[in-house]
Amino acid sequence: MYLNANVNTQIFDTTECKIELKKSTISLIISEKYFHALGAIHGSVYFKLLDDAAFFAVSSIVEDVFVLTTSFHSNIIRPVSSGKITAIGEVRFISKNLFIAESKLFNETGKEIAFGTGHFARSKVRLTKEIGYE
Repeated sequence: MYLNANVNTQIFDTTECKIELKKSTISLIISEKYFHALGAIHGSVYFKLLDDAAFFAVSSIVEDVFVLTTSFHSNIIRPVSSGKITAIGEVRFISKNLFIAESKLFNETGKEIAFGTGHFARSKVRLTKEIGYE
């Protein structure tokens, strides 16, 4: 469902995703199409990978309904303009209606380039084949 979404097939077309229990890894190969005017990736790319990694860490434990990001705070540490970047998300807190996950984004040499924390909630949208869930 995730890799087949228009945003990933048409814009972030080199996205890779691995989901484990309470953890996920999202990778992307940098392209100039993600650059701002100074020749490094735009903050929205950092945000997307951080949010996606945290989201799927939470989604790995919520198997009946779609999860929603209710807030996400990202911190950019350093610019990156080439190579493959990888976000790793992990669940930090679980309650009935609230999940908190954090994620870290690394460049291809393993140096941390950003980190973030998000709050997530269960939606009322069931995970079905009709919405692309398999």
